[in-house]
Amino acid sequence: MDVVEMGRGEPLVLVPGLAGNWRLLIPLARHLARRNRIILPGLRGDRFPLGAPWVGELGEYARDLAGVIGQLGLERPTVFGVSFGGAIALELAVEQPHRLGGLIVQGMEARFRMTQGAAIARRVLERFPLPSDNRFVNQFFNLLHGCRPEPGPLVDFVVERCWETDQSVIARRIALLESFDVSGRLWRIDVPTLVLAGSRDVIVPASRQRALASAIPGARFEELEGAGHIGFLTHYREIARHVRRMMARVNHSHC
Repeated sequence: MDVVEMGRGEPLVLVPGLAGNWRLLIPLARHLARRNRIILPGLRGDRFPLGAPWVGELGEYARDLAGVIGQLGLERPTVFGVSFGGAIALELAVEQPHRLGGLIVQGMEARFRMTQGAAIARRVLERFPLPSDNRFVNQFFNLLHGCRPEPGPLVDFVVERCWETDQSVIARRIALLESFDVSGRLWRIDVPTLVLAGSRDVIVPASRQRALASAIPGARFEELEGAGHIGFLTHYREIARHVRRMMARVNHSHC
């Protein structure tokens, strides 16, 4: 797996989502790296999908993440997961709470509920070999904005990065989300927690993300007005402000 680092300061581990790998997080990472040491781990299957060991459950990704934290000698860093990466971060937080000092989640809920669009996308990706610019799947990627996006560099960036992940890997990760459920284990999370939700998120609606925050002891919830599922990209400056306040809270809790 790739592990990319940038910046100096308190460590913050950014866990990427379903598709697009860590490169989709670069705008946010560069902004945060002005004050923090940013660690961007790749996910198993991002680079060599055919040679990567088969991932049978989402917990394996969480154990991979724990391994990266251990190998880098990070002492209870804050972990920030977006979308599928949010599920990984939650799984790590409930199974190995000693590994992290703070938790930030954007675009995930305690028990993932499959939308019709995601279910259709999974079936198509599983059964049909597609060109790297398929109109149907691109429409699914465009749903991530939360509204019909204007054509331009941002839309192109999202589509290009997402297609860097093999379609079989995307389909498999969607399948893993179908059984993702930490709702009965959230009580184990004992670190400062922040849940960020886009007000226009149609993949995981803000109301469900608010429910996640309510179920975690002491967690805070912030809604990003006008943001969709990829608010970490479209609203990265606003997210960075919330993250910095959260990091200050984490540091205070360790005093």
